[in-house]
Amino acid sequence: MFGVLKKIFAFSGQKRGVLVRSMVLSFVGAVFGAMQLLALMLALDVIVGGREAGAIIWVTLGVMLVSIAGRMFCSYQSTNGETEAGYFMVAQKRVHIGDRLRYIPMGYFNRNSLGNITAVVTTTLGDVENSASRCLVIILGGFLNTLALMLMLTCADWRMGVIAIAGIAVYLLVTEASQRHAVRSGPARQRAQETLVEAVLEYIQGMSVVKAFGLERDNHQAVRHAIDDSSQKALGVEHTTVPWLAAQQLVVRVFSVVFIAAALSFYFGGSMELQRCMLMLVASFMVYKELESAGNMSALLQMLDASMDKANEMDETPVMDIDGADVPAKDGSIVFDHVDFSYGDRRILDGVSVAIPAGTTTAIVGPSGGGKTTMCSLIARFWDVQGGAIRVGRRDVRDYKLDSLMRNISMVFQNVYLFQDTIENNIKFGRPDATHEQVVAAARAACCHDFIMALPDGYDTVVGEGGGSLSGGEKQRISIARAMLKDAPIIILDEATASIDPENEAAIQRSISALTKGKTLIVIAHRLSTIEDADNIVVVKDGRVAAQGRQRELLDTCPLYKEMWQAHMRARDCA
Repeated sequence: MFGVLKKIFAFSGQKRGVLVRSMVLSFVGAVFGAMQLLALMLALDVIVGGREAGAIIWVTLGVMLVSIAGRMFCSYQSTNGETEAGYFMVAQKRVHIGDRLRYIPMGYFNRNSLGNITAVVTTTLGDVENSASRCLVIILGGFLNTLALMLMLTCADWRMGVIAIAGIAVYLLVTEASQRHAVRSGPARQRAQETLVEAVLEYIQGMSVVKAFGLERDNHQAVRHAIDDSSQKALGVEHTTVPWLAAQQLVVRVFSVVFIAAALSFYFGGSMELQRCMLMLVASFMVYKELESAGNMSALLQMLDASMDKANEMDETPVMDIDGADVPAKDGSIVFDHVDFSYGDRRILDGVSVAIPAGTTTAIVGPSGGGKTTMCSLIARFWDVQGGAIRVGRRDVRDYKLDSLMRNISMVFQNVYLFQDTIENNIKFGRPDATHEQVVAAARAACCHDFIMALPDGYDTVVGEGGGSLSGGEKQRISIARAMLKDAPIIILDEATASIDPENEAAIQRSISALTKGKTLIVIAHRLSTIEDADNIVVVKDGRVAAQGRQRELLDTCPLYKEMWQAHMRARDCA
């Protein structure tokens, strides 16, 4: 049990001091609470012991007032502290996870689904947020409160103090046994919750496919199964803890009876005065009260233990930005030097060597699945190469800090993602300090200013998650504007005009040509007519460079490129 409490304390990070303050205040509050026994003892000495009231009654009232006021103040401050620590330590952990995800290889996201990651930063950390600091303060505070009361009782009669200590010891033994039996149920519940979040997300994201095939009634089985499994695992946790909670309650009740019996025995045996006996009878209802509350909270510890372990797993994932330097690229040149790369056991790139001089335009073409997008992803270091090297600005990409490398690169993906924010902030994403005038200039160059101004709030219009409120072509034009505004020396366009209507394609091509002048431009294109004037065309097939050169040269020397060109021309003529 105390191992989990120690883990919560470590998890609190910068809010550790707030937790310590809350626990100290909780203990001080317990001391104020124990003063009520002193007031009761003084009152009984007057009422039963026959002492003259005089000033004692005023002292008793004063002690009670101090006890109540002190307990209220400490409880208020302690509760505020544990609440602050709970929310802020989890907020800091979520930010930490978000920062770390930026430096984790993209392969991590292939092995760990969106549902898994979502569950960690929502459900898993939500459990910690709502319960961890509260558990720590209540459990340790409960023991400290009981200790304070026990010391007060020991001062009144050492024999009763020994009985109270015995009850605490037995209670701790039962609590520790319950933690050992519950150790397996926490992780199982955690995994079930992750599966449930994953299933729900998959169902929602695939709703269009479900509706298209008329499977609304049948396709929810996975979600129902995940819900049932999560319910069963949650019930399993309860079934494991309830018997031990009953045992804890039994220990409290038994020792309360023992406490009462001992006090009566000492009184009738003549070794305890009547007023002390009455004090102990009242104390029997108080001595284990805080300890009982602490025991009830201890049932959450295994769930919290599993949740914190899951959140901390992010710190065990390898990152790619450890030894890199924050340096500028010497120029915009890119070199692939015998690069090998695989997704698991599937070889994607096999000994690829390509030299891209600074300030030139290079097109990468070839059949689907040949490795074109992978080459661009490796330049941006979404993954690390498994053989050979990639150099940007005459430096190995692994020598850069990731932030430093990405300052040199702007990318426009085939599948555009926009954040649930204003259009202006989406365009400014790669350059947050840009002015509104610069945003508008980039939007005009990307042919999206007119449709933005037609929206209800113009540039302040908030787009839906993923840009769902815009068409594919509109999203892609905003993505192009975002890349243009960043103004990096290297620009990568992954089929950037795939969703652009013919009316705007020519204008965007002219804009790209004007704004990329003097920059290194890499284009992945299926519309071969858009890359006729490229300085170099790299033909990639089955992870290898089949040929490279200018358009006219490839038409004469590369049968694959010639075949692709002829197919493109036939498709354009048919259109």
